Amino acid sequence: MSRLQTPIRRNDNVVVTTGKDNGKRGRVLRVDPDKNRVVVEGVNLIKRHTKPNPQRNIKGGIVEREASMHASNVQLVCPECGKMTRIGHKLLADGRKVRVCRKCEGVVDK
Repeated sequence: MSRLQTPIRRNDNVVVTTGKDNGKRGRVLRVDPDKNRVVVEGVNLIKRHTKPNPQRNIKGGIVEREASMHASNVQLVCPECGKMTRIGHKLLADGRKVRVCRKCEGVVDK
């Protein structure tokens, strides 16, 4: 299966655009380019029933954690203008290819 090129990367700030968590903002914890899915901090929480494991020092019970969601359900927040935006690409003078905000033309990459 071919890898999809997603414009969203780890540690980006995103807004959820659809679903039960519509409008919530969070930081991207993980990106799975093979399945085109992302895990966002504090969004899409599920309850997981876990068994206790004394070897790994894990207590049993019901644990809440983030589940993955499709990358098309989130949109990047521009660090310069603070709005949710689509991503463009630009070649800088020093030869680097960077992601840019389509609204304010600000550079998204650090």
